[in-house]
Amino acid sequence: MKLRIKFSKQGPVKFVGHLDVMRYFQKAMRRADIDIKYSEGFSPHQIMSFASPLGVGLTSNGEYMDIEVNSTEDCKTIMSRLNETMADGIQVTECHILEEHAKNAMSLVAAADYTLTFREGKQPKDLESFLNRLSEFVQQDHILMTKKTKKGEREVDLKDFIYELSVHGDSIFMKVSAGSADNLKPELVMAAYYQWLGQTCPEFAFQIQREEVYGNMGDAEHESFVPLGLIGESRE
Repeated sequence: MKLRIKFSKQGPVKFVGHLDVMRYFQKAMRRADIDIKYSEGFSPHQIMSFASPLGVGLTSNGEYMDIEVNSTEDCKTIMSRLNETMADGIQVTECHILEEHAKNAMSLVAAADYTLTFREGKQPKDLESFLNRLSEFVQQDHILMTKKTKKGEREVDLKDFIYELSVHGDSIFMKVSAGSADNLKPELVMAAYYQWLGQTCPEFAFQIQREEVYGNMGDAEHESFVPLGLIGESRE
């Protein structure tokens, strides 16, 4: 049986990297006595995969991982048992039983929501003007920016990968492309905005929180973003 688990990552654990989070959950599964399935072969390991690794220093309310189990109790019990073993800052918030042939979360990732707030002392002198001009920035026909890749640097048009950019109080919300093919980091969007303003983005200016991760249930012309927890969920 396949399960999709959603969890949050807050506080000091934001400085714990992805590989250590993976090892942490492997131990948590054993402590919580979850009947997780192991791979076969000489060096068996827990069948566990994560949707989209979170960058070090970012907090999140929307992290997902898939596991396979040999047997299971109801999702409410699984969440309770896991949360009893969790360290401060990590909490399981959802658990979904998936259909037998559901795709894994990693292959589904298409978009993600982020909230950005300024760190203390990093705000622009005229914060109101800075935030108001974001709407003008995102309405451009093209938003060109140099993006670093594994093969070097290339100029990309960010416009196609920014699905929403708005202001909520003193924070900035954005929905951007995510996944292995076209992963747009929110830091790059803000660097492009500062460049458009004729300024340089201050280093570590923002506290960034991922809010949700989505799969695209539409097509290339008409996206339909659905939270990963609701994709492939068994309705039995």
